[in-house]
Parts: sequence; C-alpha cells; structure tokens
Amino acid sequence: MVSPPGEEHRVRHAAHRVHGARDRARGRHPEERAGAGGGGPDAALGPEEGDPQAVSQAAPSGTVGRLLANARFEIVPTDGLEAELRHLAPGTTVTVTCSPRKGIDRTLEIAEHVQGRGFRAVPHLSARLVTGRSHLRAILRRASDAGFRELFVVGGDATEPAGPYASAGELLREMAELDHGVEAVGVAAYPERHPLIDEEELLRALLEKQPFAHHMVTQICFDPGALVRWLDEVRGRGVTLPVYVGVPGAVRRRRLLEISLRVGIGDSVRYLTKHGGIVARLLRGGSYRPDGFLAGLAPLVAGREDVLGLHLNTFNQVEATERWRREALRAYGYAPAAEAFPEEDAAS
Repeated sequence: MVSPPGEEHRVRHAAHRVHGARDRARGRHPEERAGAGGGGPDAALGPEEGDPQAVSQAAPSGTVGRLLANARFEIVPTDGLEAELRHLAPGTTVTVTCSPRKGIDRTLEIAEHVQGRGFRAVPHLSARLVTGRSHLRAILRRASDAGFRELFVVGGDATEPAGPYASAGELLREMAELDHGVEAVGVAAYPERHPLIDEEELLRALLEKQPFAHHMVTQICFDPGALVRWLDEVRGRGVTLPVYVGVPGAVRRRRLLEISLRVGIGDSVRYLTKHGGIVARLLRGGSYRPDGFLAGLAPLVAGREDVLGLHLNTFNQVEATERWRREALRAYGYAPAAEAFPEEDAAS
C-alpha cells in the first residue's frame, strides 16, 4: 500500500507515547480494563507471548476450531517465498496481494507459481491498475488458463487510475459483462474508519459490490468487539455477504505496528496508541500471536454461520503463522495426522 506522508514520524510518535501510556494503563479503572469487546483492550494481544491454551480457557472450542480450520493465508509477491510455502499443506488457500509498485503481472506470476505448487491461489486484482477492457480480458484469460477459481477484487492504492476503473465496483460491473471461468469473487470490507473514505461511502461501496461478490474480507482490526458491532450494523443495512475475518498472523511485533501505522487501519491506530499496554508489547522484540484476538472474537461469533473463517495476513511470515495455527488446533484436538507440518511428515 502507498505510505502516507509522515509515516516514520507517526511510528516514532507512537513509541514516544508508550512510556506514559504504559503507566496509565497499569493503573486504569477496572471498567476501562474490561473494554467493549468482551475481553478488554489488551485482549487483542492475549497472553504475554501468545498461548493457544489461553484461547481454550476463554472461547467456545467449536467456534475456534472452525475459524482456524477455515483459514486462508495472504502473502506479498516477493522473492524467497519458496521456503515459507513448503510449510503449508497442499490445497491451502493462499491469496497474493497487488500493489502499484509491483503491478498486476507480478501478482499473477506469483499466484501461478503458488497454484502450480498444489495450493489454491487467489490473486488480488487492483481495479486502478487495469488499463481498460482489453487489459481486463487478458487478465481474466490468464486467470482461467492458470486454473484460478477465485479472485479478490480491490480498488487499489494507485494515486491515479491507469484506466477507466477507479473502484472495485466499477471493475466488477465490467467483469460481469465478460465471459470468464472465475467461480468466486471476494471483496474488501472495512470494520473501522478508513483513513481516506467516510463510513457512509464505505457502506455504499460495499452494497455496490455485493451483487457481484461471494464473500467479503475485513481489513485488520485489533478490537473484536468493534468488528462484531460493525458486522451487526452492516447486516442491518442490507449487507448479506459472508465474511472472512482479517487478522495478523504470527508476525514480528514491531513489523505489525509499522504496517498498522502505514496503512492507517482506521481506529486501530488510535486504539493502539490509546492503550499503552498493546503498543508497549508491539514495540518489544519477539512476535505477535493472535491468540488473544481469537479468544475475544470466538464468543462473539459463536453459532454465526455468516463468519466463514480467518484471513491471516502473514506479511510473508508463513511458517510462524502456520505453526501457530496448528498449535491452536492441537489445543482443541482438531489436528488430524494430515495437519502435521510437511517436513514433519517427511521425517516420520
């Protein structure tokens, strides 16, 4: 994504605020500690180092198992992915992002490689990078030839559109008029305020995309309560698409904070800086693990068939993310023999 001006300053500013915020957080009122999301502000990070057992103590096991079993992995199209992908089981859904800097061709190239390795690749298609109908036809033809059954269509981060499509909705309408073999289309949804688009416009855009889509994927949100409140609200306003919940995988904490500040993840930037305990832990060394977020989310979505699973933003830390997922599955007895790491299978 395009980094807004002042990104480095915002990261430094967040770090500077930690020292005061951390002390305030330790002495905050119990009602504030309880938070609005069923687990408190720091529940987004969960136990000190991330512990699947904490999830088992706080969340319905059936819900946790379903969310983890129906997980998909998002990667960025870069070199050196081979070593990470080998940790995933064949048939795993792997989505490949698309950026103005790398372009659509690079996304499709990596997605073709992923598909050829036996995974279910889902390339992201940025509307603002498509130059016109002939370009779109070529993309869809290439997708069909590669055997992609699903695409994820976004507006994209390009400052100016390369062609006539300024939004995902415009591209989806054009796709609907063309013959292609894509069976499913996912679209983006924003449970918190977008840095550049107001909430009503986001809702209108989502409703515009809905007739052409099969599911939606939420932007990263660190507050399970806010996520579910948003979902209930849009359900009441006509959004019926089932949802994959976007969540960071097991990634380096500092990297996660930098990414969050760079992309301006709605109120999560404000949420992170407001609650010093979270920022302090993200600024330390080591890795974030989403146990706490999952523990807060699972009770809120138990029994909801419209929540399909997790969309794990790995930032290419696939091995760590998949190891975390399998550990959490095992904590509930959801891991059959086939869920062992591929290299573990080979060694046995």
